[in-house]
Amino acid sequence: MSPAIVAIVFIVAGTLHFLRPSPYAGIVPPALPHPLALVYLSGLAELAGGIGVLFPRTRVLAGRGLILLLIAVFPANVQMLVQARAANAPWWFEAALWLRLPVQVLLIAWVWRATLRDG
Repeated sequence: MSPAIVAIVFIVAGTLHFLRPSPYAGIVPPALPHPLALVYLSGLAELAGGIGVLFPRTRVLAGRGLILLLIAVFPANVQMLVQARAANAPWWFEAALWLRLPVQVLLIAWVWRATLRDG
């Protein structure tokens, strides 16, 4: 589990929050205020975490932050599924969204192994 790969994934993901914020804002649960601000905030957190993973002195802190972020954005994954079901999305798309939910746990484990296991 390479910290560099974790860094690249989160830096790219964070950058996309700024380049194409609309799809992310569209899955912010309606109970949360200021969806666009939350998208930018989560994008900034992904960028900071990704960059932090690159440096041994900040790797553990960045890993913890990324794990907390992955937990915090889980409701957006659920919201995406809720919206797909409401829109009568194709079965295969809904199935992919159902599978996406436990993938979040795998992402957390991946970040943990790459950043915290030896910390």
